[in-house]
Amino acid sequence: MASKKKTASKARARRYWLFKSEPDVYSIDDLEREGEACWEGIRNYQARNLLRDEVKAGDGVLFYHSNARPLAVVGVARVCREAYPDHFQFDDGSRYHDPGSPADDPRWLMVDVAWVETFATQVERTAMAEAAALAEMMVLRRGARLSIQPVTPAEWRHVLKMAGSRAKW
Repeated sequence: MASKKKTASKARARRYWLFKSEPDVYSIDDLEREGEACWEGIRNYQARNLLRDEVKAGDGVLFYHSNARPLAVVGVARVCREAYPDHFQFDDGSRYHDPGSPADDPRWLMVDVAWVETFATQVERTAMAEAAALAEMMVLRRGARLSIQPVTPAEWRHVLKMAGSRAKW
């Protein structure tokens, strides 16, 4: 009798990310009001590759206000739709228009995110830099300017603790 080979399908562990947005362009308050939104405008190949290959539905997102005073993680979102073509690359009226992107093989991608929580106490970059548990966090590294960055589970938990988060992960 031939034995059936069991194929153990191991579920992918949830991953965590830090997504940067300038609050005058799109803030955590905008996401809270809308509930869900596309995360468009990624025009860096490394960040695009993260969206394409690694960011998955269900992943957690630290929402970071960049180019703001203060720089801070201001809330949490969750990826609710995996990478798909960023339609703004084909819109010649958009600031994200890319006339060189082929319609049959789009260059740029986006994901959708859903609001989870706006922190009552934002976690300022200066406080993060002082936390030993966050010493290796990418956002704190000199020259690390990617708008989408991986966050370790330990960093994720520490930032949520610093914020007094109510989010259940």
